[in-house]
Amino acid sequence: MSLPETIPVRFTEEEAGYLSVRPVVRQTFRLAELADMVVSVTGKDPARVAQILRAGAVLYNGYRYWWDGFSAAPGELAALLAPFPDADPARPFRWEEATAVLLESGGGPARTVLEVTRAEASRRRLFRRRSAWDCLRDALRDSPPAYEQYSYARRADLYRRSLAHDAALRLRAELLAVAPRALRVRLGAALPSALLFACPRAAPRA
Repeated sequence: MSLPETIPVRFTEEEAGYLSVRPVVRQTFRLAELADMVVSVTGKDPARVAQILRAGAVLYNGYRYWWDGFSAAPGELAALLAPFPDADPARPFRWEEATAVLLESGGGPARTVLEVTRAEASRRRLFRRRSAWDCLRDALRDSPPAYEQYSYARRADLYRRSLAHDAALRLRAELLAVAPRALRVRLGAALPSALLFACPRAAPRA
């Protein structure tokens, strides 16, 4: 039995802890579109992808999607996942390709991540010659970020640059000095322990 080419899908907003009264929307997904959504949640993990396709439900970007579940043979699943990129540690970091930075603070259960886009960080405060994005670029002068993983949710390779305590204090002060008010509020008092730069790749062909 071959995989379906199109799948009728229902979805509604997820309301944590409550019975949702949001309207249910119906939409027909192509198989590649459904696979793209599932992989964004699971990563390129054949066992987990197969499990979700069979269960017929997934939570994605604040919405709950469900459909009549179906099974996929190993060969069918391999073909379905083949267009999705694999992690590539040999892929060099290129500053001009970065579109966002994730500022990671704390660790364990207290770990927080703040995403700042290139467009947001490139805005200059009045009478300031440098932007927050300039400060982030300068933080990489001594040591470029190292390849960490490919993020299927972001369709991007992630590169990590860990920060020593003194470097983190210096970077936070520089960011707060040049960032516009809205970004300063978002940055708050958190001290970043690492920077993860996202460098997108082209989306897989459907």
